[in-house]
Amino acid sequence: MTTPIPTRFSERQTQDIDRLVAAGVGTSRSDVVRQAVDQFVDSIRRALGGEAIAESYRQVPQGPEDDAAALANAIAMTEAEPW
Repeated sequence: MTTPIPTRFSERQTQDIDRLVAAGVGTSRSDVVRQAVDQFVDSIRRALGGEAIAESYRQVPQGPEDDAAALANAIAMTEAEPW
């Protein structure tokens, strides 16, 4: 089920949406707008997640013991490759 949300777009925005439909990005104006909302929400979710990770490192900074573990893991993963 979908919910209609009345909104207005500028002439430029409408032309941009129409160009995307013509290029096959979406099947209709509504489809293009839904895809845009999904991508926007995903980018915000990712940015907030990244900020949460960065904040955790600010609260508990990485130490030398973490560097050693990261290097050991990188070496082990590289050696496990079948090249």
